[in-house]
Amino acid sequence: MKGRQVIRKYQAGERHFSRAKLRKAELGGATLENINLSFADLGRADLHGANLTGANLKGCDLMEADLRNANLSDANLRGANLYGADVTSAQLAQAESLRGAIMPHGGRHE
Repeated sequence: MKGRQVIRKYQAGERHFSRAKLRKAELGGATLENINLSFADLGRADLHGANLTGANLKGCDLMEADLRNANLSDANLRGANLYGADVTSAQLAQAESLRGAIMPHGGRHE
């Protein structure tokens, strides 16, 4: 699935994209509030400036994803892989849960 397809389906009302294969997807600047991307592959995806407020990113692969300026308020990042992701501590502090997530530096969040 491509980033444009996700955005189009999201705009049509779909919110469930669990286990979607979105490696290197271009989702920069997209509004994706309350989307379910649990266990999706978003490795190296462009999510720069995306609004992911309340998103379910549980178990999601976000390795080396561009999350600069993305809104992660109330997002569930439990068990997500953020290794090498471009994201700040301040952004991650806004998430609902980071329990068990692999952090950008490689350590695991308690």
